[in-house]
This record gives sequence, C-alpha cells and structure tokens, in this order.
Amino acid sequence: MRLVYGLTFAAALAMLVPSLGAQGQAQGQGQAMEASRAVAGGGIKVAGWTGKVDANEAAAGMTLDSLKFVAEAGGFHVTTGPATTLWNPANKATGDYTISATFNEPEFMNVNTHPHPYGIAIAGNDLDTPNMSALYCSAYGTGTFIVRGFGPAPFQVSARNPTANDAIHKAEAKGKPVTQDIALSVKGDKIECAINGTVVGSYDKASVVGPGKLKSTDGVYGLRFAHNTDVIVTKFGKK
Repeated sequence: MRLVYGLTFAAALAMLVPSLGAQGQAQGQGQAMEASRAVAGGGIKVAGWTGKVDANEAAAGMTLDSLKFVAEAGGFHVTTGPATTLWNPANKATGDYTISATFNEPEFMNVNTHPHPYGIAIAGNDLDTPNMSALYCSAYGTGTFIVRGFGPAPFQVSARNPTANDAIHKAEAKGKPVTQDIALSVKGDKIECAINGTVVGSYDKASVVGPGKLKSTDGVYGLRFAHNTDVIVTKFGKK
C-alpha cells in the first residue's frame, strides 16, 4: 500500500510541476494571461508609416486597424491593441548607428491589467513578408527590460524573464506617469540597449545574426509595442 501511495503521489506531483512552470512563464512574459483589445477608431494615421501585428494576434483576427497610431506632441501617440512592430520604410540604418526615442506612458497600466513593454526596433528586413527579421529592446514601467527578435519566429536575446535595472524608471503607482529614454545601438561587433543613459544589455552581434535570427544588423528601424499599451513617443530618430 505504501508503494502504491508513493507512486500515486509522485505522479500527481509530476503533473503539478509543469503546470506551475507554465503559470510562472506566463506571468514573466506578461502577455499570455490578458487578451488584446481592439482600439476604437484605430488604424495607422501617420503618412509613410506601416506595421505588422504579431502572428498570434493576426491568427486571433487582429489587424493594424485594431491599434491606433497618430501624430501627437511633436511625435506619435500609440495605443494598442495587438502586439505590433511599426516602421516607415524610408527609415534605414547601416553600419554603426544608434536609434533612440523617449517613451512616455501618461497613465501607467491605464489599458491593461499588468505592465506591458514598448521600445525601439532595428535591423528590420522583409518586414512585410512571412520571413521578417528584426530586433527590439523594450522597457516596462516596473523597472525591467527585455531584448527579443524575430527571425521570423520569436527568439530571446536577454534573459527569459524581464530583467531589472536601477536605471529604468518605475511608475509610482497605477495611473501615474512614467517615462523611459530608450536607445538601441550597433557598435562594431556589439549590439547595445541603453535605457535612461545606462547600457542595460550588451550582446555579440554574431550571436543574433544567422539562421532563425537576424538576416543582418543593417535594415529598417522603427517602434515596438506589446499588446494593450498607451504611449506617447517623442525624439525618435537615428544618431
């Protein structure tokens, strides 16, 4: 009887552990537990710009009309909607460069139930095809960041879960403003993400270029937003 009980308990525990692991992963990624909401009056309303919603968002029926991208405050006001990469095909960078912008979340978590990130995208190639590749660095209003890519399937560059850094600003509370200056650079054989003037992540270029990752670090640059975000972007450009 003791042997049977022991086997039964072990089997139950084995079933429980993966479940807890999946729950932890969902909480760390911050996207699996909240559905994307279509934005009223949506669409890309800035001349020259276009975008692409993530594959899982498209499979759920989300489109570029499910988000709102408008000119505002000398920059852009972006409200998602589906997780999306946005770009102007005329914005291209080669060799060594830095792409930066200021991201202001006027009311932290005003359109979501938990923090979602936003940031800079670079190295975009074949963006309007199923074979797109790009790299992005995004910050959360909780003081953490991620670096991810598409090649075309999503791939990780930074740690699996969002990484904390003291340089990244934290919102005082839900509904309070939080601002991040985000820059993504290609410098020699390195790719660096700097937030509020501090390099929070540095990666070998060779580790992110190749099959299943980037086609090149040369390419189109733009903006990256997770689902259900509301952000004003200013000072966007190349250095």
